[in-house]
Amino acid sequence: MENLFGKVVSLNSLTSLFKDEMSIMYGGFGGVGTPPAIVDFILELGINNLTLIGNDTGFPEIGIGKLVTEKRAKKIIVSHIGSNPNAGIQMTNGELEIEFSPQGILMERIRSGGSGIKGFLSDIGIDHEAVRLSKPIITLNEESYLLETALTADVSIVYAKAADEFGNIIYDKSARNTNPLVAMAGDVTIVEAEKIVPLGEFDPEEIITPGVYIDYIVQSKGVNWKWAWEKR
Repeated sequence: MENLFGKVVSLNSLTSLFKDEMSIMYGGFGGVGTPPAIVDFILELGINNLTLIGNDTGFPEIGIGKLVTEKRAKKIIVSHIGSNPNAGIQMTNGELEIEFSPQGILMERIRSGGSGIKGFLSDIGIDHEAVRLSKPIITLNEESYLLETALTADVSIVYAKAADEFGNIIYDKSARNTNPLVAMAGDVTIVEAEKIVPLGEFDPEEIITPGVYIDYIVQSKGVNWKWAWEKR
């Protein structure tokens, strides 16, 4: 298959995109839908002090949890960390800063970032003092709202069942989860695809993420989600 758009590349060719102190946004829910080869590649690069943005911290040896376990992150923006005790231990020890957002708010912050919206107003959590003290309060029509800021990242990494050579993506059932929103919000977005096909292979109606959001495509070695889930 010809690489007509120059998007199909090897992971090694993307080394220069990754560095200390960068922000990485990742798809996935409990590890399912997080690109395993890209996570392993980041581990091998040895970069540190990362800001990680995603739904959760996976499990200790599954998904983004591998980076957390190896203490590669300085800050994580997530909806919860309960499935990865290493994240909780590092937070308690002052080794890891964790910013929590309710899951729906977190996804809307990511969607806003990908859509070029700088923030939005919400009253979720406004009755809690700790929340009120951590975010600006805006009055609109005599009602008070929290200002929720948009989220973007230096690099977004997503996982797909298949991608064509332009980067149009389809996902596998629940592995779709947060990936479509994450794909929108990176300055650079890399998709790890189980299968790479020629342009025109997909029915337009089955495409979930259009290739305009995708900068690079790498071939995955695949992952057995049932095995990964049972291993947790």
